[in-house]
Amino acid sequence: MGAFFLLILYHVGMFYVPWHFHVKSPHPVEWLEPVMMLTNPWRLTLLFLVSGAATRFMADKASAGGLAKARVARLFPPLVLAVFVIVPPQSYYEIVEKLGYSGSFLDFYGKYVTASGHWRPNGQPLITPTYNHMWFVVYLLAYSLILAGLLWLARPSLARAQAGLERGFGGWGLLVWPAVYLVALRVTLFPAFGITHALVDDWYNHALSFSVFLFGFLTAKSVVLKAGFIRARWPAVAMAVLGYGVYACVRWTYRADDAAPSLAVQALAQVAYGLNQWGAIAAILGFGAKHLTRGGPVLTYLTLGVFPFYIIHQTFIVAAGHHLAKLGLPQGLEALVLVAGTFACCFATYEIVRRVAVLRPLFGLKAASPSGGTAALGVRPEIAPDHAPGQ
Repeated sequence: MGAFFLLILYHVGMFYVPWHFHVKSPHPVEWLEPVMMLTNPWRLTLLFLVSGAATRFMADKASAGGLAKARVARLFPPLVLAVFVIVPPQSYYEIVEKLGYSGSFLDFYGKYVTASGHWRPNGQPLITPTYNHMWFVVYLLAYSLILAGLLWLARPSLARAQAGLERGFGGWGLLVWPAVYLVALRVTLFPAFGITHALVDDWYNHALSFSVFLFGFLTAKSVVLKAGFIRARWPAVAMAVLGYGVYACVRWTYRADDAAPSLAVQALAQVAYGLNQWGAIAAILGFGAKHLTRGGPVLTYLTLGVFPFYIIHQTFIVAAGHHLAKLGLPQGLEALVLVAGTFACCFATYEIVRRVAVLRPLFGLKAASPSGGTAALGVRPEIAPDHAPGQ
């Protein structure tokens, strides 16, 4: 849940930081880059891991077919809503701001839904219809269906895999081997493929996100690994801090307008990225396992609101940011208004949606009473809880 709230702040930051985003502040804030990089390597990776863990709790109560049906029923309607209702304003304001498009939103929407637009912001074709920030849900649905297939074909083998992870990740292995794996991905696949969010060619992202999704699934109920994360939490903090320090220094030293770093420095940055990535995740899981042991009505309320928050937040940020920039407010006040407005919009959307039966499944909520159900993105109250620039 906390990682999703960080995501909202991160996307507000994307309006200001000098990285690609749908709309941009006319006054970029360079010092925000290292702040944004605090969560860059691990936030979405952690979300896939937690989603895999929550899927384990679902799968243990359902057949493989039942799991697949449940995930489609929960994730597909919000995707359709997002593609045809929530996301189009993001694309509209992008071409208004970057290409000077002067047509109305209705004129744009006709081209958007028929995929007949030929806009090229930043020199790249704007493909429509699109899912933008909902790529996470697309990938989560795909991974859930793949997992359902694995459960159907080899459920006992997955149980043995959990036991293997418990043996292999004992002691320092819990910090070392996942970090080695993540570093290997950064050094090999990331330079070759980058991150596209296009599903069909996003090989680095799939190798990363599906593997941690599966790791979360396999280890969700492991008492052994839970204890291991608790023991490793402070060394994990040290690993995360070290990795962040090196990675941020390299990124800050070799900014876009400077000379490119040598291959050795690039490799060092990728190693630091992977260390920070796993160190932060392991620390969060360790501290969460030790301290986040109780639920409560507030936590349940916020957890159930995660999916509606996720669906609506970026569209509000894009639209509000575009219009706020024209008012000439002091930048600090503008940012405060944008953050407060985004959270207010998210809470208002959730409060409306949870009370309207026909809207609940469109925003990932169960068609039951507002007091029941679990969060659609796989975050459950009882579970302790990469994003390259511009994603």
